[in-house]
Amino acid sequence: MTQLWALFLSFLQIGFLSIGGGYATLPLIQIEIVDGRQWLSLQEFTDIVTISQMTPGPLAVNSATFVGLRVSGIMGAVIATFACVISGCLISLMLERFFRRNQENQLIQTAFSGLQASAVGLIAGASLSMLTLAFAGTLNWNEVQTVEWLPVLLSTGYLVFLRKMKISPILLLVIAGVIGFFIY
Repeated sequence: MTQLWALFLSFLQIGFLSIGGGYATLPLIQIEIVDGRQWLSLQEFTDIVTISQMTPGPLAVNSATFVGLRVSGIMGAVIATFACVISGCLISLMLERFFRRNQENQLIQTAFSGLQASAVGLIAGASLSMLTLAFAGTLNWNEVQTVEWLPVLLSTGYLVFLRKMKISPILLLVIAGVIGFFIY
C-alpha cells in the first residue's frame, strides 16, 4: 500500500508542476522517477518516453501509466494516471475561474508571457538531454566521452526525410522502428 501511496504522491506532484506540458515535464519526471525514487533505470525511462510518444495521449499521462504498471501492476497504473490527470483538472478549473475575473489585467498577461518563455527553456533542456542520451549514452554533458555516430546519422537521415522529402511522420516512425529493430 505504501508503494501505491508513493506513486500517487509522485504523480500528483508531477501533474501539479507540469507547466508547459509534453517535453517540458521530462526533467521533472526524470528527477522524481529515475533519480529520486529509482523506480526506473535511465534506459527504461528513455524507453518509456519513446513508447509514450507512439501511443495516443499526453506524455506525462502515458508515462504515469507505464511507470505505475512497472512499479505496482494494474492498480499502480490506475493510481499514477489518476494522480497525474486530477492535478491538471484541478489546476484548469482554478485557472479558468481566475482568468474570468482577471482577463484584462496587464500584470497577469505579462506573467504568462514569462511562463511561456520558461516552458520553451524546459523543452530545449529536455531535448538536449534526450539527444545527449541517444548520441552519447548519458544525460550529463560533463560525462560525454564519445559520440555514437550511427544514431547521429540515422536521426539526421530521418530529419531529411521528414523535412525535405515530406514523408509522413507515421511512416517514418514505422521505418525507424524496423531499422532500429534490425540494428539494435
